[in-house]
Amino acid sequence: MRHGALAPFRVRSFRFQWPADLLASWAFEMETLILGWYILVETGSVLLLTVFASLQYLGTIIAPLIGVAGDRVGHRNVLFAMRAAFMLSAATLTALAFAGALTPLYVLIITAINGLLRPSDHGVRTALVAHTMPSEHLIGALAVARTTVDSARIAGALAGAGLFVALGMGPAYVVVTCFYAGGALFTLGVTGPRIVREGTGASLPSPWQDLKEGIRYVWATPGVHATMWIALLVNATAFPLTNGLLPHVAKNVYGTDETGLGYLVASFAGGALIGSLVLMLGGSRMRLARVMIVSSAAWYVALLVFAHAGGLSGGTASLVLAGVMQSLSMVSLSAILMHTADPRFRGRVMGVRMLGIYGLPLGLLAAGTLIGRIGFAATATLYAATGLVLTILIAVRWRDDVWPD
Repeated sequence: MRHGALAPFRVRSFRFQWPADLLASWAFEMETLILGWYILVETGSVLLLTVFASLQYLGTIIAPLIGVAGDRVGHRNVLFAMRAAFMLSAATLTALAFAGALTPLYVLIITAINGLLRPSDHGVRTALVAHTMPSEHLIGALAVARTTVDSARIAGALAGAGLFVALGMGPAYVVVTCFYAGGALFTLGVTGPRIVREGTGASLPSPWQDLKEGIRYVWATPGVHATMWIALLVNATAFPLTNGLLPHVAKNVYGTDETGLGYLVASFAGGALIGSLVLMLGGSRMRLARVMIVSSAAWYVALLVFAHAGGLSGGTASLVLAGVMQSLSMVSLSAILMHTADPRFRGRVMGVRMLGIYGLPLGLLAAGTLIGRIGFAATATLYAATGLVLTILIAVRWRDDVWPD
């Protein structure tokens, strides 16, 4: 317990944060699958499906400001406020569903409002773990924290599909709302760090000055700078293929139903869970920068295989491998940022890192257009090949920082 994979749970704050993050992550995945399938069935448009997926990341543009808020008023307080807002948006969709008034337009509007905050959830929870965890347990804690997302993509996706099929939209959304409520309540038990303000009153820096200072810090720190480019790249070229387009692949490429979609989502998440377990057990002995680069490149190779898998069985197998590499890459990336960043800048660094997610909605919208013109296989091949080449170029450009001798 003292040195093993469960060591992070010796910290009281983490014992509250882990279930809080787990419930929120389950709600995210159930909501994404239920609403994505609803939009695709009701409209029959892959373009609107990509619009729906893109709206979930609308708030990436304000993520740095939410990072500033976390550094100023406490990451726990910001995280609780966001999760309370998610609960209210889910309750609104529940009421519309039971009233028989739900339409694709309402779903897109509420998704856009929810999407202003959702991208920042991961960044704020990561900064909170870094603030409350001893440095020797940080990589293990981040890997354990990552299992909340991975398990949610397995069980949450399958549960969301099952509830939607068995009960319908309204009862399924009652469960989603309860999960958000539980996540918010557990978040109240997290102990955030004491906020120390430099200056008082008029001498306190403005939020915009804090933000500019954080951006300058990222730009001037080579290792952090290179890691940010990796984050932007994978969000633009790798995540669109598995974070938004899987309903299209399931229905229009493999000819399966929402249960088959659940299998595809769960396969990717199962691989990611394996990757998180690997880092949880042995991450402290790894060279994280090298792990990030190699696993990012291997992730693109797995996506090339997925692009030409040709069927549900081949697609699920390739997604397992892609999930393993995705987890190794993203957990290593977060650990590098939190190890490297000055504690005063952690919220702002993660806010800038979340800004990299802006590549995801852009990549999704471009993919929606390209699929209509050249098909899914060609689009996925183009994305994966581009990402692989650019990953290699980043490794060469910042070799001394990401691949030291």
